[in-house]
Amino acid sequence: MSYKFFTSRKHTPQSAPIPGRAAEMLKGRSGGYHFDPGIWAMLRRCLLIGTAQSTFYADKHELTGEFTQVVNQSVAEDPARVAKEIIYASDGRSINNSAPLYALTLLSMGDSPEAKRAFMEIFPQIVRTGSHFYEWLSYSKALRGFGKVVRECGKSWLSNADVKGLAYQLLKYQQRQGFTNRDALRLFHVKPVTAEHQALYDWVVNGWETLPKQTPFDSLAQIWWYEWLKRHPTETKKAIAEGHLTHEMVAPIGQMDEQAWKLLMKEMPIGALLRNLGSLTEIGVLRMNRQKNLNHVASVLNSRDRLRKGRIHPIDVLKALKTYQSGGRLGRSQKTWQPVPRIIDILEKALEMSFETVPATGKTFLHAVDISGSMSYYSVSSVGLTCCEIATVMALVTAKAEKNYAIRGFSTAFKDLGITASDSFHSAMKKVSDQNFGGTDASSAYKWAIKHQFWADVICFWTDSESWAGTQPCQMLAQYRRQVNPNVKAIYVTLAPYQLTLVDPKDPQSWDFGGFDPSMPRVIQMIANGDV
Repeated sequence: MSYKFFTSRKHTPQSAPIPGRAAEMLKGRSGGYHFDPGIWAMLRRCLLIGTAQSTFYADKHELTGEFTQVVNQSVAEDPARVAKEIIYASDGRSINNSAPLYALTLLSMGDSPEAKRAFMEIFPQIVRTGSHFYEWLSYSKALRGFGKVVRECGKSWLSNADVKGLAYQLLKYQQRQGFTNRDALRLFHVKPVTAEHQALYDWVVNGWETLPKQTPFDSLAQIWWYEWLKRHPTETKKAIAEGHLTHEMVAPIGQMDEQAWKLLMKEMPIGALLRNLGSLTEIGVLRMNRQKNLNHVASVLNSRDRLRKGRIHPIDVLKALKTYQSGGRLGRSQKTWQPVPRIIDILEKALEMSFETVPATGKTFLHAVDISGSMSYYSVSSVGLTCCEIATVMALVTAKAEKNYAIRGFSTAFKDLGITASDSFHSAMKKVSDQNFGGTDASSAYKWAIKHQFWADVICFWTDSESWAGTQPCQMLAQYRRQVNPNVKAIYVTLAPYQLTLVDPKDPQSWDFGGFDPSMPRVIQMIANGDV
């Protein structure tokens, strides 16, 4: 009896570690063995993707427990580097600011003076709004209490020298996460720095029982108009026009009609505009014959500068697109509306603009989108955007920037999805959502490319990396290089916060990236050009 059948095999199934390299590999939750990405890759992955949502293979408590361990280990090793990673994620690259805020809290809990110093230095860059402030406060209360560094940062935030900006935040976010502005002032024993601060704190604590005849300070003008509107709700349009109030300030106390919403829309921040497109359509502000209003929406949402300054993540736009096209059937809104086609076009363009790309490289790309069952299960937003849909959008953005590409889907097979650069994002998502099936075999892309002698300069995978059904992808990549293109580059974009990677750490022509980073298409193009 011979054992040559075992000793002579060229490929290792994903259900087993590669012989001689078992110490470098981990067993995934689906049963496949892959390489350990290391704590720094995991830190960025968790910061960009977040772990507050359960996935097909893991509960959110389990994922967040691993995230916590990764942050704590990273802080112990290099707190300054952790701080840089938190800043990177918080600057419009993370899905939202919750994961950076959670990591910021853990950074403040580091034992070393360097960790405390790093926390205090980046605090103002991460905690930018009243909403951020109270979310951070809730994490601090739950995880560590209000020690010295927390008190110093809390007091500093509430004593901001920009009194007008502080007043805006305290008016817009009067209570969040079980805290009120009054609670925060008392918690941190904040003392007024100027007479303007004193007037602002007096309003927070006591309100204005008697409205001053005029604004006490220019920095408190919005508060004055807010208090005036509470006493004159029939004068809503005047308060909006002269007080520059936001819809969060006006809606609870004013009389809202079409004209009021039209005035609000003119000064609405880009994020608020994205979230309120359905409401503005439902009440008639956005209609096919309201060209001036539609032009205004286009001028805001189709501005790269405004998208970047507003830290609008592509998923924010994708969520708005899917919600708006549903006419109110998705999301939490109780309203319904008839979608305006031009708004859909504006959102499609905004989505493409929210990603970063460079001029076409002239290289050939093969995009392999994971369409297995686990990718359709994992949703990353309240409107049910699946990992698979987002992966398709990111692949399509890269394809739209290039001329030579193919987009195919893999599960246990590798199939044509019928997606081209002429597809809208919505039509591409529809095509892929109709084809979710089966287990996960990332090596199937290489097998197909070898069989058909498909020449690719870059093979890019969009996946949760829980591949288990075939052979080890790195071995099939080596075979592809031997038989088709010896210089091919492989890029794996991992879209779930799992501690594993399909990249062989000894392969200098393979890259592992994590999360729904808006810069990903640009980075992929730069790799294709040899600039990375």
